[in-house]
Amino acid sequence: MPIRLYSFTMSKSPSTPLQALALTGFIVVTFCAPLLGVFAMPGLWYEALNKPAWNPPPWIFGPVWSLLYLMMAIAAWLVWRRVGFQRPLSLYFTQLALNAAWTPIFFGAHQLGWALAEIILLWLAILLTMRGFFRVSRPAGWMLAPYLAWVTFAAFLNFTLWRMNPG
Repeated sequence: MPIRLYSFTMSKSPSTPLQALALTGFIVVTFCAPLLGVFAMPGLWYEALNKPAWNPPPWIFGPVWSLLYLMMAIAAWLVWRRVGFQRPLSLYFTQLALNAAWTPIFFGAHQLGWALAEIILLWLAILLTMRGFFRVSRPAGWMLAPYLAWVTFAAFLNFTLWRMNPG
């Protein structure tokens, strides 16, 4: 039986201003996840790491993550519209917290191994969130697919950097 975190569901055709406000809220909350990264920028430490030839250029991360965060927020909003704050959104906020934790571990603490363990947990949380979203809204579930793909790539890059830079 789903756990209701908030009793009001959005399946009863809410007003357009409420929908717009809710979407804006999901966008703002979702874009807060990378804010911890402001205190842990890549910097000289990251530049000095040995990297594989397929390491993306630094300029690609901002646009890719911006698009992914926007898609994640819209997906969460679609789920909220159907069922309100139930288990799928609990999973969403859990994966969002794991997303926020990776940058300080990797770039801030310079712990490539711990960051790898954390990103594996993030990957699993995204997979569970997608599964929950698919049960409510297929478009919402599919909107998380690029995010899962990017985190899969990021996990492989994290693993490679960890292997190339022991100690």
